Amino acid sequence: MDPIKSKSRWARLALGVVTLLFSGIIYSWSLIKAPFDSFEWSSSALTLNYTLTMCFFCLGGFVSGLLSKKLSMRVRMIAAAALVLGGFGIVSAMGGKSILPLYIGYGFMTGSGIGIVYNVVISATNAWFPDRKGLSSGALMMGFGFTTLTLGNLFVKLFDVEALGWRKVYFIYGAILAVIFLVQAFVLKMPESRGKAASDAENDMTASQMIRRFSFWKLFVFFALFAAVGSTAIAGAKGQFADLGAVGSAAVLAGLLTVCNGLGRIVSGAFFDRFGRRKTQYLTSAVVIAATALTLLGYAAELTVVGCIGLCLCGFSYGFSPTISAAFAAEFYGSRNFALNFSILNLILIPASFVPTLLSSLNGTWTFAVLVIFSLVGLGINLTVKKS
Repeated sequence: MDPIKSKSRWARLALGVVTLLFSGIIYSWSLIKAPFDSFEWSSSALTLNYTLTMCFFCLGGFVSGLLSKKLSMRVRMIAAAALVLGGFGIVSAMGGKSILPLYIGYGFMTGSGIGIVYNVVISATNAWFPDRKGLSSGALMMGFGFTTLTLGNLFVKLFDVEALGWRKVYFIYGAILAVIFLVQAFVLKMPESRGKAASDAENDMTASQMIRRFSFWKLFVFFALFAAVGSTAIAGAKGQFADLGAVGSAAVLAGLLTVCNGLGRIVSGAFFDRFGRRKTQYLTSAVVIAATALTLLGYAAELTVVGCIGLCLCGFSYGFSPTISAAFAAEFYGSRNFALNFSILNLILIPASFVPTLLSSLNGTWTFAVLVIFSLVGLGINLTVKKS
């Protein structure tokens, strides 16, 4: 069946959005780590768990891409269900003396399992939208980005329910994730015919062909710099808004930044479909430069409103990164090997996840001065990125 003519593709997209909405809980670590703040673990030790989670998330997606030709989507989704159920189960049973179970259960098992799901769901769902790659990617990434605002806050409220407590909440959420993944395991499938646009043999590259192209490495560095900006803004959002002078509304503004992140994902995808790759490249750099520059101005000149607008724009720009990287991977390197190629490009999140930690010793002014440099270097690289 030609995916463009399929009546079921919108239902598949909706299910994909729901799946990634629940999977995006890994981005809510700053909220759902609340029960562990009372343990005898340092703040840096808990922050390390987030970094490990993001690293294994990327590696899980990479392994899924490597095995895409050998293991079916169903097998990989079932494996992911087992990993998240086991991971959340280990966390719910922790004694609190050693932090190692947290690193294994949440960082390694849950991070890897969600990485597998992210890779499979995006690859399979996007295959049904060869004519609207940006819209499909944007909708899926929007679900992943809205988790903190919705389920992350619900997670925290459930901790205080006397009949539940944090241990039961963790275990129940792991079980819900596992069920969703198992449902997808028996629903997900690739279209029998991907249409002319997706089956263009000249556009399809293997991973080895892709990484031998200098254009790929320019794209990789650009997206790594780009993601580092948004990652830094989101990781310390509440504290940054407070530092800018919005102390009383810092929590609300941090939630608004998450909304901006989700909107950036769907807006960038729609823009890509409407105006094409090249104009999207220009818009991407323009938004991130404006975001970092306004935030820097807010800090340096003590302009609270300007700085807050800049931070919200940082969140908005961060939404561009996953959506546009997925659309670019398909546009540059084809659909046949998308699962592996996208997982390799998605490894940008590993270096990007370390930037907030590396800049944590700097004040807000110097942090965003560095990020302005990142965005300007990214612009220089971006202008040289070509398809060939």
